[in-house]
Amino acid sequence: MTTAYDPARDGAKMRFDTAMSYGDYLSLDPILGAQNLQSNAHDEMLFIIQHQTSELWMRLCLHELSTARGALEDRQFPPAFKMLTRVSRIFEQLNGAWDVLRTMTPSEYTAFREDLGQSSGFQSHQYRLIEFILGNRNRAMLTVHEHRPDLHRMLVQELETPSVYHVVLRQLADHLGTSFDPAVFRMDQPHLANDEVMAAWTTIYRDPETHWTLYELAEKLVDLEDYFRRWRFNHVTTVERIIGFKRGTGGTSGVKYLRRMLEVELFPELWNMRGQL
Repeated sequence: MTTAYDPARDGAKMRFDTAMSYGDYLSLDPILGAQNLQSNAHDEMLFIIQHQTSELWMRLCLHELSTARGALEDRQFPPAFKMLTRVSRIFEQLNGAWDVLRTMTPSEYTAFREDLGQSSGFQSHQYRLIEFILGNRNRAMLTVHEHRPDLHRMLVQELETPSVYHVVLRQLADHLGTSFDPAVFRMDQPHLANDEVMAAWTTIYRDPETHWTLYELAEKLVDLEDYFRRWRFNHVTTVERIIGFKRGTGGTSGVKYLRRMLEVELFPELWNMRGQL
């Protein structure tokens, strides 16, 4: 007769009366108890967890992007590359999550949609911070957060800080011994394509061996935006599949609004210059 395996015999700690456990370290009680259902609909749990986990991943994105920005300012390129790559992989993970949400049908979502009130992913302050830190800055988006002075203050502070792309463009100009129009570094509006910046990136791409660090940095940014665009596209198709062309719970035009966001380019010169090579 085989004796049941006892992990304690191999030295595993089994009692945690006075020691920190796995659940303690991860604060699992508040996390797993944070799904406050507003209806009796079975699929509301899926909807809540989908968005809560997305917010956790976005929290990590902000941690990585903020640190990467500092590393780029200090010309610590290899660590910055690692962090930018990680952000790309996070968005790959977020893309996969849409496949889970798409298992919910329009009928199942309708069963609890009214219980959401006017809450909407449009109101995510973390998503707004990601856009701001990458360079897509629109002060009009601050209004929705005015009811939370702490979040509003955080967003304003980000608008007053050079974006990741601002830092990259300063490194690009220094590397080539040139300068760009100060308008390129405006912090109160979305970054707009600039011919001088595009010419500088074209120089990098025409001779990668000479400018390898900036060349690699450019490709890290393109990777990041590529995955970010895919996330936006999957968001659109998921919403259209579930609610069609209804207005969003937060009052946006829904799919029409999300399609407009597909047109936003974070690093336009890195895409536009490809036709010049």
